[in-house]
Amino acid sequence: MQTVKRKILRNKVYLYLTEFFAGMSVMAVELGASRLLAPYFSSSQIVWTIIIGTIMIAMALGNIYGGRAADRDPNPDKLYGRILLAAVWIALIPVLGKYIVIGISAVMIFSVNSAFLIWAAFAACMVIFVFPLFLLGTVTPSLVKYTVEDLGDSGKTVGMLNASNTIGSIIGTFVPTFVTIPAVGTSVTFLIFAGILLLLAGLYFFSGKTGAVKTTAGALLFLAACLTGHSDSFAFWEDGLTFEGESVYNYLQVKEDEREVYLSTNVLFGVQSVYVKSEGLTGMYYDYAMAAPFMADVKNRDSMDMLILGMGTGTYAVQCDRYFGNIQMEGVEIDEDITELATRYFHLPEEIPVYTYDGRAYLNAVEKTYDVIMVDAYQDITIPFQMSSVEFFTLVKEHLNPGGVMVVNMNMRGREEGNITQYLADTISSVFGETVTVDVRNTTNRELFATDNEDFLNVMRENMKKEENDGLRSMMETVYGNLKEYQAGDHLMTDDKAPVELLGMQVIDEIIADEVKYYKDIYQEDGIQGLLDSFEL
Repeated sequence: MQTVKRKILRNKVYLYLTEFFAGMSVMAVELGASRLLAPYFSSSQIVWTIIIGTIMIAMALGNIYGGRAADRDPNPDKLYGRILLAAVWIALIPVLGKYIVIGISAVMIFSVNSAFLIWAAFAACMVIFVFPLFLLGTVTPSLVKYTVEDLGDSGKTVGMLNASNTIGSIIGTFVPTFVTIPAVGTSVTFLIFAGILLLLAGLYFFSGKTGAVKTTAGALLFLAACLTGHSDSFAFWEDGLTFEGESVYNYLQVKEDEREVYLSTNVLFGVQSVYVKSEGLTGMYYDYAMAAPFMADVKNRDSMDMLILGMGTGTYAVQCDRYFGNIQMEGVEIDEDITELATRYFHLPEEIPVYTYDGRAYLNAVEKTYDVIMVDAYQDITIPFQMSSVEFFTLVKEHLNPGGVMVVNMNMRGREEGNITQYLADTISSVFGETVTVDVRNTTNRELFATDNEDFLNVMRENMKKEENDGLRSMMETVYGNLKEYQAGDHLMTDDKAPVELLGMQVIDEIIADEVKYYKDIYQEDGIQGLLDSFEL
C-alpha cells in the first residue's frame, strides 16, 4: 500500500462494519426506491423488476470500477470519499426525487407511445438511484484490497467481508419494511440510512488529518436535506389534502370537496374509492354492482350473506347497507390502514366486520358460504395475479351458495384484442356457467356478474319489480337494460401463467394516449409555447 494507513483501519472490525452498513444501505435504498416510485407507477412486478435490474446494473459497474480503482490507487480516502458522496446523494433523494419522477413522467407521456410504465420507471431509477448505488458497489472490492494482508488467510477475510455485507443486507431488508417506513415514512428512511453512511465516512476522515472539510460540507448538505426533505407529500402540487400518508402496502391520499370524498393509492392513475356525501345513488360502479343481490333473489330472502374481497373504504358495503335491510356483510382488506380511513372519512359502519387478510388466503381459511361475493381487489393499476386465475375463481365458486352470484369490478377496460378485462372475463367464464357484463357510464369500469343459476336474469327482473325505492329500481333497470351476455374466448389465466402486469400496462397506455392526445396535438401545431399557453388557460 502506497499511502500511510490510518489507525482506524488497523482494526479489521471497522472494515467489516463498513461492509455491513454498505450492504444494509443498498437494500434500504432499494426498498425506499419501491416506495418512492409506487405512488406514481404502482408496486407491480414490472416496477420491482426495473428497480432490481437497474440496481444490479449499478452494483455490477461499481464492483468493476471499485476493483480497478483499488489496484490503481489503493488510497482508502478515495473509498470513504465515495461513501460520503453516496450518503449526500441518498439524503437528497427525499428533497428532489419526487420532482424528478414527475418531470420524467411528463416527458415520457409526450415522447413514448407504448410501455409508458416501463420507460418512465426505468428512466427514474437510472437518474435517481444508479449513481449512489454505483458508489456503494465499489465498497467490496476496495475493502478486499485494504483488508487482505496475507494470501494465506485471504479466503477467510473475503468470506468475513461477504458475510458482513449479507448480514447487513438482511437487516436492511427488514428494518425499512417493518420499522422505519411504517413509523416515519419513506423520506425519513432515506435520511436515516444516509446519516449512517455519513457517520461511517465521518469516523474515517476525522481519525486523520485530511478530509475534515469535505466531511463538514457533507454534513451541512445532510442537515439541509433533513430540514427540507422530510415531507410526506408525494402529490406536492395538491393543496388542502384531507390526509396523506403511507402504510405497509400503499401510499394513501384522501381528498374531498363539497360533494365527494376520494381515496387514491396512486398519484398519477385515478382514485380507488369515492364516497358521495349526499348519500344517494351516484351512477358509479358500486351502484351497478348492487344488481348482484337482485340476481341472488334478495327480495325473497329473510337474510342474505355477502362477502366483499377488497373492502377498500367500503363504498359498496355502505350502499348495500343503505338500500338493503336483510344483508349480513363482511369484508376482507389486506391494508388495515385503509380500513381505518374507511371508518374515519368514508362512513363505513363499525358493525360491519372487516378482516385484515389477503382475499384468496381468507377464502382458503374459511368454510362459510355466501349468497353474493364481490371481488373488488383490482386496485388502481395493480392487479394481484393470485386473484385473477382459474384457481382463484374456482375457490370463489366453492364459497357461493346455490343460486349465488359473484360480481367483479374490473376498473380498467381496454379496447385492444386480448386486453386485461377480456382475459379476466374469459377466465371467469371457464369456471361459471353464466357470465354477463355491463360498462359503467363515463368511467373505465366494467362490472361482471357470474353464476351457475341459468335463471338469474329472470330472478333479477322479478326482484326489480318488488323494489320500492324509485331511484334504485331505475338504476337496476338501467343495469338490466345494458347487460351483455359475455362471449367467452380462450384467454385463460392460471396460477402458473397470469401476465396481469403486462396486460394492465397495455390499458394504461390506452388511457394515457386518450388523456394527452389534446395536448400532443397542441404541441405538434404550436410547439412548447402553445403547450404552455394551454396550461395557463
